[in-house]
Amino acid sequence: MAQRLAVRRLLALGRRPPAPQSLPGRTFGGSAIRGSTFNVQDGGDFQERVVNSTKPVVVDFHAQWCGPCKILGPRLEKMVAKQEGKVVMAKVDIDDHTDLAIEYEVSAVPTVLAMKNGDVVDKFVGIKDEDQLEAFLKKLIGA
Repeated sequence: MAQRLAVRRLLALGRRPPAPQSLPGRTFGGSAIRGSTFNVQDGGDFQERVVNSTKPVVVDFHAQWCGPCKILGPRLEKMVAKQEGKVVMAKVDIDDHTDLAIEYEVSAVPTVLAMKNGDVVDKFVGIKDEDQLEAFLKKLIGA
């Protein structure tokens, strides 16, 4: 019975309409938060979408096991989304991308970098409240 159900699911996958083509940036979902935030896939992706970005980028170095990261991440995503496209957010899991964490001297999580034209222009470690995050973002985008 279980095998039959598994076969039906596999067959059903083939009948689904193709997923809509996403724009460059590989973001998924339709919310404003997801549109301004992306997960870094590898070093080349980081180079292309963060270092070479024409927009300012907030880089959130985090880990799945990090409690404070689970608090800061959604708060930061919400604040970035409020900037209406003036800034984007890259999320870097330090366990998956240790090389990037070492390169950017991340010694604790959460660590958040503000990058402009490929250079780190500001940074903080730990949790911030919404007012502090707003000030951090405004300084980055020059508002």
